[in-house]
Amino acid sequence: MSESKTCQNCKGDFILETEDTEFYTRMQVPHPTFCPDCRLQRRLAFRNERFLYKNKSAKSGKDILSIYSPDKNMTIYELKEWNAGDWDPGKYGKPYSFEENFFTQFEKLLREVPQPALVNWDAHNSEYCNFTYGNKNCYLVFGGDFNEDCSYSSFSFYTKNSQDLYWINKSELCYQIIDGDELYNASFCQFTKSSNDVDFCFDVIGCQDCFGCVNLRNQNHYFFNKKYSPEEYKKLRKEVDLGSYKTLQEVKEKFNEERLNSIFRATRMVNSVNSTGDNIHNSKNCKRCFDVFDGSENCRDIFLVSAGVKDSHSCDHIGLNSELCYDSISIYPGNKVLFSWIVVNSHDIEYSINCQDCSHLFGCVGLRNKEYCILNKQYTKEEYEELVPRIKKHMSDMPYTDQKGRIYKYGEFFPPELSPFAYNETIAQEYFPLTKEEALNQGYAWKDQDTKDYQPTIQAQDLPDHIEDTDDSITKEIIACAHQGACNHQCTTAFKIIPAEFQFYKRKKLPLPRLCPNCRHYERLAQRNPLRLWKRQCMCKGTTSENNAYANTAEHSHGDKPCPHEFETSYDPKRPETIYCEECYKKEVA
Repeated sequence: MSESKTCQNCKGDFILETEDTEFYTRMQVPHPTFCPDCRLQRRLAFRNERFLYKNKSAKSGKDILSIYSPDKNMTIYELKEWNAGDWDPGKYGKPYSFEENFFTQFEKLLREVPQPALVNWDAHNSEYCNFTYGNKNCYLVFGGDFNEDCSYSSFSFYTKNSQDLYWINKSELCYQIIDGDELYNASFCQFTKSSNDVDFCFDVIGCQDCFGCVNLRNQNHYFFNKKYSPEEYKKLRKEVDLGSYKTLQEVKEKFNEERLNSIFRATRMVNSVNSTGDNIHNSKNCKRCFDVFDGSENCRDIFLVSAGVKDSHSCDHIGLNSELCYDSISIYPGNKVLFSWIVVNSHDIEYSINCQDCSHLFGCVGLRNKEYCILNKQYTKEEYEELVPRIKKHMSDMPYTDQKGRIYKYGEFFPPELSPFAYNETIAQEYFPLTKEEALNQGYAWKDQDTKDYQPTIQAQDLPDHIEDTDDSITKEIIACAHQGACNHQCTTAFKIIPAEFQFYKRKKLPLPRLCPNCRHYERLAQRNPLRLWKRQCMCKGTTSENNAYANTAEHSHGDKPCPHEFETSYDPKRPETIYCEECYKKEVA
């Protein structure tokens, strides 16, 4: 039976379904007092992906690059130093005090135990990357693994010679791609798969030599959704000179019109059943879930998930066959991990941060190959099992209250005040953007940008229009970002073109960007749908869409009458896109 609750953060109502309460009973946790959105926002406020600072190692004293700025009260080791076996995080262990609330004790431990400066494993000439593994010759790649010669990208995997990407896999020679897979020589595409030599394409699969196209399957030589002979296509394509910035902007505008005159599928469900959300692949029984890849089962309110996650609720950035996880972030993999952040290959973990190859931890930081520890202090199995229930009761009897009056008992993730990052340093700002005033009013920390000691040598509007009119002297210039900081995109106000990047533009015959990497990243994010769902009805009314923007090309099961199908979709009803249910969409596209 469903239960209505009021979020203590946003004061909005949210519903706990029977499946939710059954899960909480199974996990032996109390019902949440934050709604799913506020739970996600709170977790994301602990993940800094993109902001890198010059800092010093607390171990060697040498200069290092770190996600922690020098003003943070944190103990930082270089990753190699942190991985070395010559220091023991157990030495920071403390006996639990029933005279002080748990979160206050935990915060002291968090500040004392050394943290790795970056999460950048097995990097080869890829020092300026974070949350990555196995990259080579990469620059400012975040959350992506096994890439080579890539830059300015997030969640790129097994990709080469590409830049300015968001979620792409097994691709090469790509630029400004969002949600792509197995692409070669593609630019300005979204939801495009198994295609090569394509530009400005949306929801295109198995295509070759296509330009300005929407909703194509297994086609070639299409130009703005019209079929041409190879010779005709080659001529048309040659007439569009994307090396010119002015031409590029004109094409973007025309393509956006073409896209809006087409239809959009309500949800992207691939081989998935009994699920709601968007961008869900090979999954079943997943509700209110987003960006789920490689199969998940029996999950709710999860985001950015891969490789077989099961029976987990309110988690993000989690994968590798994790099971029974709740209200946690960055778990690779975990079993029965609750209220934790960055846990690797571990099970039976609660309220712990940056622990790996461990089991039966409560309130621990930085432990490796340990079990039965509380606040990093070692206990016997019997002592641990006797003490943990007492701590949970104490957490409810003596809760933590933050500066906004929000109460944190056992069953809630860490308070945002414990995050080692300011709100605008984390990806919470990307998915739940706030102004400085809003963030401070909601109890989050905020970091003002450091004063820059450089002066731009050229304005964005003064850059040459065409890439052929630019030589490598541009790599010595400091370019003023066209936004000039007047945006909410963490604008750096100025940027440089690195030599490898310049050669990429020359090879692809693309103009120089006018925006800094951060602003380009936020513009890509803006093209993805929000992590929310709205109840809507299919806009197919028989022979056309209800807004008359699209004329059907096939006969539908409902004939010339409006489609009766209703659904939940991540397209807000206020948006201009024409949304069709899966059945009507497939009639037009498949």
